[in-house]
Amino acid sequence: MEILRNNSDSIIDTDSLHKITALRPAVHNENRVNIYVDDEFAFSLDISQVIDFKIKCGQKVTDEDLARFRKASNFGKLYQRTLEWVLTRPRSIREARDYLKKKKYQKPEYEISDEDIKAVISRLTEKGYLDDVKFTTYYIENRFQKKGISIKRLKLELQNKGISSDLVEQALKEVGRSDEDEIQKIIAKKRARYDDDKLISYLVRQGFDFELARSSVREMD
Repeated sequence: MEILRNNSDSIIDTDSLHKITALRPAVHNENRVNIYVDDEFAFSLDISQVIDFKIKCGQKVTDEDLARFRKASNFGKLYQRTLEWVLTRPRSIREARDYLKKKKYQKPEYEISDEDIKAVISRLTEKGYLDDVKFTTYYIENRFQKKGISIKRLKLELQNKGISSDLVEQALKEVGRSDEDEIQKIIAKKRARYDDDKLISYLVRQGFDFELARSSVREMD
């Protein structure tokens, strides 16, 4: 039996060590590497994680090392899944946080901690994948652009996505959407289906001011 000392000067029994026996590219993700320990697949890591941990073939590792690597592996997978979800369309920071919390409770086998959620959000924000300013502008520019939507409803939807009222107001000024323009779009689409009173009631339920709804319907007539 050989005795070694690690960086903390504690004694390690080399008979209890494991050996990194192979590093192979992951089949379905070119950015991940499959790690084999003692000739068996153990876990996968991002290429950047392999570099950070300085993992290489023939390396001797402890049980504690393996536990740390596996935790990093789970985090890498969680980050990748969240990134893919974020890239399907622009998301707010609150939406991403809610997505991760849902994963935490629906998929306990992922072993997601609050620290993991915070770290994923932080990394996505740092890399520019999450940006509430850009998200707000995008949302206001594209939400029901052809169908029309009241500013009140836009504000409520964005508030539910974690966007501050100040940020919404600034984006509205830059984009230039107004209730006067939006109500005309809706009236043009709904006029044939409703009489005046029902159309006015519908517009009010959509968040438009009653007087604006009434005058706009009468002007359209």
